[in-house]
Amino acid sequence: MDPLTALTLDDLRDRSSQKWRRYPPDVLPLFVAEMDVPLAEAVVRALTDAIGRGDTGYPWGTATYAEALAAFAHERWGWDLDTGATSLVPDVMTGAAEVLQLLTYPGDVVIVNPPVYPPFYGFIEHAGRRVSEAPLGPDHRLDLDELDGAMARAVGGGRRAAYLLCSPQNPTGTVHTAEELAAVAEMADRHGVRVVADEIHAPLVLDPATFVPYLTVPGGGAGIALHSASKGWNLAGVKAALAVAGEDAVRDLARMHEVVWHGASHLGVVAHAAAYREGGAWLDALRSSLATNVDLLQDLLAEQLPEVRYAPGAGTYLAWLDCRALELGDDPAQVFLARGRVALVPGPEFGTGGAGFARLNLATPPEVLTEAVRRMAAAVGR
Repeated sequence: MDPLTALTLDDLRDRSSQKWRRYPPDVLPLFVAEMDVPLAEAVVRALTDAIGRGDTGYPWGTATYAEALAAFAHERWGWDLDTGATSLVPDVMTGAAEVLQLLTYPGDVVIVNPPVYPPFYGFIEHAGRRVSEAPLGPDHRLDLDELDGAMARAVGGGRRAAYLLCSPQNPTGTVHTAEELAAVAEMADRHGVRVVADEIHAPLVLDPATFVPYLTVPGGGAGIALHSASKGWNLAGVKAALAVAGEDAVRDLARMHEVVWHGASHLGVVAHAAAYREGGAWLDALRSSLATNVDLLQDLLAEQLPEVRYAPGAGTYLAWLDCRALELGDDPAQVFLARGRVALVPGPEFGTGGAGFARLNLATPPEVLTEAVRRMAAAVGR
């Protein structure tokens, strides 16, 4: 089964999640990171069985989830993670914020690489830390010289500092290479900066690219990574995630207070473990469909909106659209919504480098994607 062609637009409009309720029914919602797919059968079965048993209590421990992730990580990425060096957290961003509070003090700097997932800014600031930007290069790859300078400045005066790495990068879809990540680990060690890696989009890397877990690169053992089946299997509504410590960060993660994992959903743990353990075939079908939609989006833009530049990344189901040639101002998403009734995420929300851009979620049926681009083109008189 092709997950992206299994549901009709009418089926999708029956949903009550943010994607299908934030805007009026005449809007095509291609903004928030929800996929327009049915759940993997293994996940449906696991949740149904748990509910049938009345197994809806509190989560306990990390063993089930961690073992499922470890098996998946070994098969897909050759990563033999230590299941004992994990901590259950409610979701990736809450987990990242809690880890940052373990590794830094209030007022310390946390470095990010804009354009980057907008909640990075809010969660860092809510944790009482200061954001420092080390923007990506014009090719959407890590600018290692810029990052090195940001690290040097962050630790000035003997302060602690951390680097919140988005890997793969949201919104560009950039998949960082082993060489890039090893360079990050070297400079982080040299400056005494702790790396926290948000790797939530890791299952969605498209062939022939390869995802490299940060904790597997030389020098990466002082880092802590966050993983979840949320994005790969469309499980944002059943919350659960894991923080995984590198070999030199085990004691740091062990200091996380048990109240943190109380926020995870037991049903989330059940669903995510089933996804990692039994959802591989479904994921592969999805990845194939996403690759087809990437090609479709490129063709549609070339035919109808040739001024929009789109350089597909190898990770995520998100398209970072450079709309600056259309001269729609800093926020082209506002124009596409008002004139075309297509909802995208405004580029400026992603920090430095986002002005004139918009993020489009292409994990939708091909006919929806086709209609969305047609509306966008009509919105600017094409």
